[in-house]
Amino acid sequence: MHFAFVDYLVFGAYCALIIFLGLWVSREKKGHQKDTKDYFLASKSLPWWAIGASLIASNISAEQFIGMSGSGFRVGLAIASYEWMAAITLLLVAWLFLPIYLKKGIYTMPQFLEVRYDSRVRTLLAVFWLLVYVFVNLTSVLYLGALALEGIMGIPLWYGVIGLAFFATVYSIYGGLKAVAWTDVVQVIFLAAGGLLTTYLALDAFGEGAGPIAGFSRLLAEAGDHFNMILFKGEMLYPDDTGTLQDAYDLLPGMSVLFGGMWIANLFYWGCNQYIIQRTLAAKDLKEAQRGVAFAAYLKLLMPLIVVIPGIVAYAMHAPITRGDEAYPWLLNQYVGPGFKGLTFAALIAAIVSSLASMMNSTSTIFTMDLYRHYFRKDASEHQLVRVGRIVALLSMVIATLLAPQLATLDQVFQYIQEYTGMVSPGVLAIFIMGLFWKKATPNSALVSALLSIPLSVLMKLLVPSVPFIDRMGITFLVSIALIVGLSYLEGKGKDDPRGISLSRDMLKTDSAFAVAAFGVIGITTALYVIFW
Repeated sequence: MHFAFVDYLVFGAYCALIIFLGLWVSREKKGHQKDTKDYFLASKSLPWWAIGASLIASNISAEQFIGMSGSGFRVGLAIASYEWMAAITLLLVAWLFLPIYLKKGIYTMPQFLEVRYDSRVRTLLAVFWLLVYVFVNLTSVLYLGALALEGIMGIPLWYGVIGLAFFATVYSIYGGLKAVAWTDVVQVIFLAAGGLLTTYLALDAFGEGAGPIAGFSRLLAEAGDHFNMILFKGEMLYPDDTGTLQDAYDLLPGMSVLFGGMWIANLFYWGCNQYIIQRTLAAKDLKEAQRGVAFAAYLKLLMPLIVVIPGIVAYAMHAPITRGDEAYPWLLNQYVGPGFKGLTFAALIAAIVSSLASMMNSTSTIFTMDLYRHYFRKDASEHQLVRVGRIVALLSMVIATLLAPQLATLDQVFQYIQEYTGMVSPGVLAIFIMGLFWKKATPNSALVSALLSIPLSVLMKLLVPSVPFIDRMGITFLVSIALIVGLSYLEGKGKDDPRGISLSRDMLKTDSAFAVAAFGVIGITTALYVIFW
């Protein structure tokens, strides 16, 4: 991508704005020192619109812009199920999960597991999340982001990794979650504006200058096979990066996207994931948290227009590319002109660095609040805990920076990471679901389920390798639920566990604004599936 002077100006202005805003919101009044609530929970002061924006900025990264556009190129709109079903999942998390989390006054997801089960479950899952965030999430986002920069701008991989790590660290490490969340509001504006601009220009080009609506109409007519949301076996065959034909059903197995294993992936990610939930824990109150999540659900409905449609346009244009992941960079190079390239590039960078900053902050939160304060220094002052949080955040980014380029030796990095995470999510989600909504679940049953999570998933893959990955997740989840139920009855003799959570109708009440927003999301999602069935 060739940058004109105005593109450098736009991109430079974006970088300066983010750094200035991050440092400005991080400042403290004279004589006040940040405590753990300030640093890890943004002083419990986030309004709904900041929560919603931060949730999406943390969620969207290079794998969406590059990976989902590539999937749109290969298999079409069906890949949008990950976004549209997530919108419904967010509503469930806001309605059923958040009231309990906020009532317990927790900082982290492992802390909730101690409140509900015991310290063994908390420690095991805290260590697990630290390993995943540092060695999987941070490392992969750095690598995939730098890979995107290399493909678009020709920036060497190492330089890209170091540049992204430095950018995410420089504005977030001092201010903590407050800096991350408030800069995310701006990041989402750049992300949406730049992404929608790319889609607009691509559709206009496909419509031969008649505008995006004409371009979309032509796209529906000429690439109709790429607009089916529900794929059945043998319906969509596509060539992978080696030219071998693959069945899209193995990635998106029919009705399972509506009623099967995709719920496992979404509920785990949106309901049990520290770097997602942490924003809602920082809300002023439950009402603001739920409204923020509803706002995020509407933004999720918009995402396929930004990250999937461009890939379908590239397919309809018969883009001369060999890999699906080249679709988005190809469009940027072909159809985004001077002055706009800086904005679209800023959108991509915004998606990457906001995710990095969020993961780094959540890593430091878990280590500080779940391990350091719990095992290393129980009498640590608030000032010491904040200092440890900053040190851990920096160290986690340094480790990820050193490891990220090594992922270049692996093939299909993103798919490998998704499958690895998917081997853990069914068992962990089972622990949370049963802990939240079944008072008989015992600590020992949760511990056993956590320890067997990966072995169960591996066994399922070995026993039924022909079953699509999403379906295997659903089966593993049901097995984990059965395991917790069986062990709990054996141990507790059918009695409620002393730490079981008592639910009431009042606890799960929502205000009218959230209810109206929720019905809107459900209506739009239903209409989208009916239209593109």
